[in-house]
Amino acid sequence: MSDAVAPPLNPRSERSENRLLKRFRRNRPAVVATFVLSAIILLAIFAPFVERHPFDQMQLRARSQPPSAEHWLGTDRVGRDVWSRTVHGARVSLIVGFAATAIAVSIGVVLGSLAGYHGGWVEALIMRATDVLMTFPPIIIMLTLAAFAPRGLWVIVFIIGGLSWPGVARLVRGQFLSLKEQEFVAAARALGNPGGRVMVVHILPNALPPLMAMVSFGIGNAILTEAGLSFLGLGVPPPAPSWGTMLEAARNLDILRNLPWTWMPPAIMIVITVLCVNFIGDGLRDATDARMVV
Repeated sequence: MSDAVAPPLNPRSERSENRLLKRFRRNRPAVVATFVLSAIILLAIFAPFVERHPFDQMQLRARSQPPSAEHWLGTDRVGRDVWSRTVHGARVSLIVGFAATAIAVSIGVVLGSLAGYHGGWVEALIMRATDVLMTFPPIIIMLTLAAFAPRGLWVIVFIIGGLSWPGVARLVRGQFLSLKEQEFVAAARALGNPGGRVMVVHILPNALPPLMAMVSFGIGNAILTEAGLSFLGLGVPPPAPSWGTMLEAARNLDILRNLPWTWMPPAIMIVITVLCVNFIGDGLRDATDARMVV
């Protein structure tokens, strides 16, 4: 018996992947943002190895010191190393940003797909629930839930993610309403494909380009929302640092004026991270858009 031969790779698929990569590489801001965001993620992953001092260690003799060789970004009011807290805070902020967005996108894609594909009472039920949820300002609901719920990282993640899906659902529904009338969908149905396969294999991939930008904005908004909740004292509880809890110190006017090194590093990191995520989202959207010139 002869040995089984593996089927050759699809050259059309390889060419498509090469075109996508080439389109993405043409977007210089997106490429630079990818490297910068990768560096931030690596700092967060290897935070225990790049920290100068334990992030929760208080050194009363070194309180409120400006940046120096010993403390690269200085120390805060109780002598904690700002560099260590900044790199460890990246872990919390990035987890909130990516995990909350993943929850919002998962809920929004499922509900939006069902509403757009099936229509009828399914669409009416899902869209009315979406309209009701969008009637209330999300930040008000988040503040209320965060005030009464037990404080914790994953509580914040589920609060932000669980209230951020309506926009995704409306976008996906609109894409499905447009795409399900296309000829390739009719052909897939004529071949006997079940509705679930038509939705997942044939329609959903074509709805991804406009979703890319919304996902990137969602990650940035989740990071900013966590920072806002922490700034108000409703975010991740101490001693775990996040960029938002570090910014909370800027509520004190004396610190705002005289100790800028305690709040400027997390503020700068938030701005850089959100910009990088948005640039990458724009690059992915343009690379996957079939209307872009090859």
